Amino acid sequence: MKTDERHRTIAEMLRKRSEVSVDELILACDASGATIRRDLEVLAANGVLRRIHGGARSLIAHGGHPGYGQRELEDQDVKKRIATAVAKLLRDGEHLWLDSGSTATEVARAVAGRDLTLMPMSLRSLNAAAGEEGGAGVRPSLLLPGGNLVPGELCFRGPLAESNIRSLRFDTAVVTPCAVDFKDGLLAHDLEDAAVKRAGLEAGARVVLAAAAAKWRAQARVLVASLERVDVMVTDKDFSAEERAQLDKYSVEVVNV
Repeated sequence: MKTDERHRTIAEMLRKRSEVSVDELILACDASGATIRRDLEVLAANGVLRRIHGGARSLIAHGGHPGYGQRELEDQDVKKRIATAVAKLLRDGEHLWLDSGSTATEVARAVAGRDLTLMPMSLRSLNAAAGEEGGAGVRPSLLLPGGNLVPGELCFRGPLAESNIRSLRFDTAVVTPCAVDFKDGLLAHDLEDAAVKRAGLEAGARVVLAAAAAKWRAQARVLVASLERVDVMVTDKDFSAEERAQLDKYSVEVVNV
């Protein structure tokens, strides 16, 4: 297995069980003990797991949700396709608000060479949009939202972030919810994240929802907005005829990737 494949395998095993041993991972990944131990150190540093004697332990408590490091490893190809599709929806010169999260970081990478004005809600997206590799060329003009920086997530939250978002108007707001369903719409895991997402979509003339199919199976408890607030949905989810009819009722355009 390649490194990223091993990392995804380890993360998936820890989503199903609270602990795994090095010996189990050696068999699952067809790798040496030294390689697995290096992988565990890297994943621990990225907040995916906690190293314990002889193996690793999940950082997801009962009823909790995965941290950024874990989410970054999930559905990577899908997130890249979603990000490419979102970038194609944008016109040069637009003012863009970009939510936080691993999908949003991929969107930031996809627009790194575009003539846009961008307010990213995380340091990771900020670095991606600015061009992590450096070099010359067109870059988005970047606006910093301010607010409290959340450890681990490296995203901006709090009243200052909300106030700064609401003081501006954006051509497009790209929202990446923690979960989505037809009854409650867009959801987040905590009140501060929901408040920032709500401020972003209210400041956008057009709201683009970027969400992998897994977000329709996820659970979150804090309401952000109804699907009626969404103009365009970019996803890999296959909708039933009944679901399509409901989206049509809300006038939501669907872009499948």
